[in-house]
Amino acid sequence: MATRRVTRQVSVGDQRVGIVKIGGDAAVSVQTMCAGYTFEIDRCVAEIERYAKAGADLVRVAVPERKDTDALREIIPQVSVPIVADVHFHYQRALESVAAGVHKIRLNPGNISDRDQVNQVIDACRERSIPIRIGVNEGSIIERRDKQKRAIELGKYFAGHRSGHLLSIMIAKLEEYLEIFESRNFHDVVISAKSMDAGLVIDAYTEISRRFDYPLHLGVTHAGTRDSGSIRSVVALGSLLSQGIGDTIRISYASDHIDEVRDGVELLNCLALRQRKGVELVACPTCGRIQVDLFTLVKEVERVLMPSIELPIKVAVMGCIVNGPGEAEGADVAVFAGDRRGIIYVQGERVANVPEEEILDRLLAECRAFEARVKAGSATLGQKLVSIVPPDPIGELGSGRALIAQGKVQQVTLPAYTRQGDSNV
Repeated sequence: MATRRVTRQVSVGDQRVGIVKIGGDAAVSVQTMCAGYTFEIDRCVAEIERYAKAGADLVRVAVPERKDTDALREIIPQVSVPIVADVHFHYQRALESVAAGVHKIRLNPGNISDRDQVNQVIDACRERSIPIRIGVNEGSIIERRDKQKRAIELGKYFAGHRSGHLLSIMIAKLEEYLEIFESRNFHDVVISAKSMDAGLVIDAYTEISRRFDYPLHLGVTHAGTRDSGSIRSVVALGSLLSQGIGDTIRISYASDHIDEVRDGVELLNCLALRQRKGVELVACPTCGRIQVDLFTLVKEVERVLMPSIELPIKVAVMGCIVNGPGEAEGADVAVFAGDRRGIIYVQGERVANVPEEEILDRLLAECRAFEARVKAGSATLGQKLVSIVPPDPIGELGSGRALIAQGKVQQVTLPAYTRQGDSNV
């Protein structure tokens, strides 16, 4: 991991919902956006709180009409995280959102370009110490009404770059817009430059990070469903974050936005950019050595453990004794399976050998007992107490060498194998 890029810092929120810092030395935060209508107040509040419970630090809402900004006055007092108003086309929606008590504004340079209108929004936000995100998207930055102007824009290339025209437009739009903010000495700004092209996203943010010291909001827009969008998003965001670029993120899916939050949180967990809460589950992908229904076991472990454990206990569920011992030694609690059985370890120490049908209950019991010891101060997360000695590959979990030694299983020596026509074997 590269050293985090140094940026300015902005504050989002208030005393009631808490303050989320973006940029500077603050932790990378996770955002999402409500999928429902903002004017449906009760549903909007419930959706926001669902995301907050899943780990969202901020939630954005659309405010295309006056009824949406009016609804903010009732929504904001009921939620537990800062709210961002997403403003397109109508600067009045931004002014109304500020008056309603919103905690941050998002403006799109491609949709609101009138300088006087932008100045009014800047002045309103300055008065209430509300930051503004300048968000440029590939789909909204290109001039479509004036074909001659569009041709000029598309002719601006970064030499040798496959998407030079789009990259140059993004940079130009940001520079043009930032001049307005800087001329009014307003610096509570966050920048984003999104595209559906993961490669362009990486290139755009890399270039922007060299040119500006404002905090960056990372995202891949129009990423698709979770199946395809997760790959596209993690490629871009993971690459940038590992280079120290990025201060807040939103993963975007054309599906339940709760998955945006969960995947964003997990991405930060994997890069050690966020303190994990709850179980870290690792599991083998299975192969021809499997002797238990591991897929079902893993799903059940996830279903039962995730809501039951508060501490970031690492739990390994392995299907055989090839990789099992290594994973068990690196986990706080682990199980690896053999012939319809499971051996359970706690920090390298074997504590149980149980039938397949008892694995889930015993694993849960050991996780809860271990968590209780950690909370009491008698155990430490990530500590290895003993080195695991792998069991007999077949013995304790099946027939094995011990049975051979007792004369209960006949040992067979296979003849040497000779390939046809090969006299040297």
